[in-house]
Amino acid sequence: MQPWKKNPVIYEINTWVWLGELGLRFDLPITLYNVPAMVWDELALLKVDAVWLMGVWERSPRGIDISNQNTGNLTDFRRALPDFTLSDNVGSPYCVRRYVADQQLGGPEGLALARKNLADRGIKLILDFVPNHVAHDHPWVEEFPDYFIRGSENDLHNDPVTFVQIGTNFFACGKDPYFPAWQDVLQVNAFNPGLREEAIETVTRIASQCDGIRCDMAMLMLNRIVKQTWGIRAGSVPETDYWEDLIPAVKRTNNDFIFIAESYWDLEWELMQQGFDYCYDKRLYDRLENGDPESIRLHLTAGIDYQSKLARFIENHDEPRAAAIFSLEQEYATAIAVATLPGLKIFNEGQFEGRKIKLPVFLRRRPLETADTGMQEFYSKLLGNIHRQCFRDGHWQLFESFGWPENINYKNLLAWGWSFEDELYLIVINLSRSLSQGRIKITWPTLTGHSWRLTDPLSGQSYDRDGDEMANSGLYVSLKPRGYHFFQFTQFFFPSR
Repeated sequence: MQPWKKNPVIYEINTWVWLGELGLRFDLPITLYNVPAMVWDELALLKVDAVWLMGVWERSPRGIDISNQNTGNLTDFRRALPDFTLSDNVGSPYCVRRYVADQQLGGPEGLALARKNLADRGIKLILDFVPNHVAHDHPWVEEFPDYFIRGSENDLHNDPVTFVQIGTNFFACGKDPYFPAWQDVLQVNAFNPGLREEAIETVTRIASQCDGIRCDMAMLMLNRIVKQTWGIRAGSVPETDYWEDLIPAVKRTNNDFIFIAESYWDLEWELMQQGFDYCYDKRLYDRLENGDPESIRLHLTAGIDYQSKLARFIENHDEPRAAAIFSLEQEYATAIAVATLPGLKIFNEGQFEGRKIKLPVFLRRRPLETADTGMQEFYSKLLGNIHRQCFRDGHWQLFESFGWPENINYKNLLAWGWSFEDELYLIVINLSRSLSQGRIKITWPTLTGHSWRLTDPLSGQSYDRDGDEMANSGLYVSLKPRGYHFFQFTQFFFPSR
């Protein structure tokens, strides 16, 4: 495989659901071992750099039992799947019993073959790692109980949500400091040296089976977060953070292996300093959802060393379906924004078809939904264009918008550009609910002395503009609510007159 490209595109797949639907499509049992070649070819047509097979590890039978007794879980299951039965719950992919590919999904041999089939088509593989907790029936629970945050009989009596008894031992359930504990998992102790060594061995084994990992709730392993959450129960604070020990140790065996942090609470930069290649940009997601152009613009003024290590998305398995919370026009505009910013991009299986029902990750199947063919065409064109080298190796820059007396709606316009050799692309987006007009100050030095054709490869529309005028007065734009321009600049005669 070639090294990772810059600004990569990742396609997340709910593995269990995906294989089940392939089985219905081809009328035979499908696992990762026998996915038809045409399906891998279809993934290659998406022009993504990596596939994230979410949920391949062995799930916990004990976790299934616990979740089936949780009324909140059952309500969520039935809301998403009205004909839900208990057999539909195959357990949470984040309640891991063992880091071994589940036999029901094809086992280790199926995972290895899936990776080969992807690699043959130039696609890398991303898998999960859940550092904060493991299932009640994980082997460590019996073999190494000191790897966990421990409790007592009194703790269980006083706080049965957070503590549980297994055998003669009392354990804390996994949690973050702001929410009740997740009762189907046990909290590991990130301060325990043995746990850290075991985690390094575990991730090293995972790294031999894929090209990168997405680390669930990565910020929970930071020393100060562990101390905030568990206090003296965790013991003495180590001199180094968990990720400072783990990431370099794994990268010594494969320097091209990437780490992606699911991260919140504005801790992205701290995690980047500890070795993460990319961190979730939840801040951008929230601002795109709220449609606040000024806050988005401020967010995008950060340095490129930070911007290029953010993982952008408008949908993943933790968030609502984009088509459920955005209007069609808003989804197109926000998708273009995410796709054309520097950094890693995550798209979710079903997003391109306009699915609206968010499926709990516990479930093996999902309800039928009619595909939106117009949305499929839009995403196909979008991914085909951001596959170009300009969006990989080019120079990204944020452009200013400005107006004139009595015009303040220019502040609704967000604009940025990409340049690489003779390729030039300009993105302008209006995320507001009103018609907005303004001028874009484009600072490309090659504009002057030429006339330019501005062609939108998504809509096919084109406009002819004078380079000197754009450089001196700015490019005039008028965009409807949630409107956008995705312009490729090409010279159409020389010199301009």
